[in-house]
Amino acid sequence: MSLAETKSAVTQQLMESLQKQAPKIAFIPDAEIVSAIRQLEEKGIPNNKHEDYKYCNIEACIRREFKSVEQSFQSLGIEDIAAYKIDEAINLVVLNGAYSAELSEKVIAKGISIKSLNDISGKEKDLIASQAKSFSDSLIALNTVFCNNGLFFKVEKNNAIPMPVHIIYINNTDKPSLSNSRSFIHIETGSELTLIESFVNAGTGKVFSNYVSEKLLDENAKLTCYTFQNEGAASYSVHTNSVKVNRYANYSNTTLTLSGELVRNNHNVELAASNCEAHLNGLFLTKGTQLVDNHTLIDHQMPNCESNELYKGIASGKSSGTFNGKIFVRKDAQKTNAYQSSKNILLSDDATINTKPQLEIYADDVKCSHGTSTGKIDTDALFYLKARGIGEESARKLLLQAFAEEVIEKIEVESLKERILQLFEKTL
Repeated sequence: MSLAETKSAVTQQLMESLQKQAPKIAFIPDAEIVSAIRQLEEKGIPNNKHEDYKYCNIEACIRREFKSVEQSFQSLGIEDIAAYKIDEAINLVVLNGAYSAELSEKVIAKGISIKSLNDISGKEKDLIASQAKSFSDSLIALNTVFCNNGLFFKVEKNNAIPMPVHIIYINNTDKPSLSNSRSFIHIETGSELTLIESFVNAGTGKVFSNYVSEKLLDENAKLTCYTFQNEGAASYSVHTNSVKVNRYANYSNTTLTLSGELVRNNHNVELAASNCEAHLNGLFLTKGTQLVDNHTLIDHQMPNCESNELYKGIASGKSSGTFNGKIFVRKDAQKTNAYQSSKNILLSDDATINTKPQLEIYADDVKCSHGTSTGKIDTDALFYLKARGIGEESARKLLLQAFAEEVIEKIEVESLKERILQLFEKTL
């Protein structure tokens, strides 16, 4: 199959530009690369004719903002990333899609293994692309073909890591560029980890970041994740999390989006064994012409599993937000307990929130429910505060902080919570 056969001119142009500086990757199976190229040639970059991308036209974004991809990435020094570090965590750095041992802190905690993806072999190599399949999404396919030398992180059996691990994904470019960053996080049997993933654009040029992270939780493992997206107005990004949760394991993720001109989050969780659970939370704040699109899929495959989702959005200006959450309960997943909630506030008449909760259930002994609401600030509560001498601007700010608090309070790393609160208040 040749690039000339690619259906979409945008896809063909993008692939030709990326091929000129394609990194050498040794960790993706050949069969998966072939599948990825086929997916790109047959489906192309998603546009609003793809049902899952109805409100997030990636193809139009690339055509409009990235007519030419120059791939002008630049290095950074340790002093350049100091402001992004978290004091009470182990800070690791993925620079321009590649794991940087030079910029990362030395790990002194027992039971942690850190490698670049090009350095893995054997069973570790067999895990790559086992969850994020190219045929399921063209953005995964794009990452599979053109990903850089990313990060492989493992917590070995029966280790509870006492301090959080903070992965800083940072891009630095002065010209329109596209970064394909990839990671694999493996929490082995009986282990626990708190993981913070933050996303930063340190350069002046526009960058389209296409992140893929595969996460595997073995039996009785626990992974608590915080995803912090604050890449700025020159950033356009797609974040794909493909997670597999095994028996008695516990996965939770809280995603906070404060900036980025376009942010698309694909969060796919596979509850692959009995008695495991997943908890997804999200908060986004948009203004101007920003677009934030959260898509979640929780796949209940086996009995006695639990999932909970809580997503909240605040939109102002001409910005837009989307929450599309699907709970899929298979025939064998009896005794499933699943709940989903989406709550949103519109601060202007031109702002838009689209919500689409979905339940697809093939088992008969389940407890599944969902709810959604979108509206403006509670006028009665606003009047109550103003009647007690609080100015309108301060009253609105208090109500919005109270609205967001339910999600922000789920952050158990105090320094991260403090940083989020400061940036949230500043953004308001």
